Amino acid sequence: MRNLLVVLSGPSGVGKGTVAKELVKRDDNFALSISCTTRNPRKGEKDGREYFFIDKDAFNKKIAEGGFLEYSEHFEKNKK
Repeated sequence: MRNLLVVLSGPSGVGKGTVAKELVKRDDNFALSISCTTRNPRKGEKDGREYFFIDKDAFNKKIAEGGFLEYSEHFEKNKK
């Protein structure tokens, strides 16, 4: 059987995580990838479960080393 990559896409809060968790729960053939983020964990989030929580320096180092298949920066505040 060939592998299939499934991408769930949508705005924040529409239920992507809920759908993904349900797919994994119902079918052992599904697995979640875990992204890195530079934001702080929210209440109840655990490093390595929802995200890998890293600082901006570690994020930039991974970019420089080619450590990501893809990456995006969001919500960057303008620095003065």
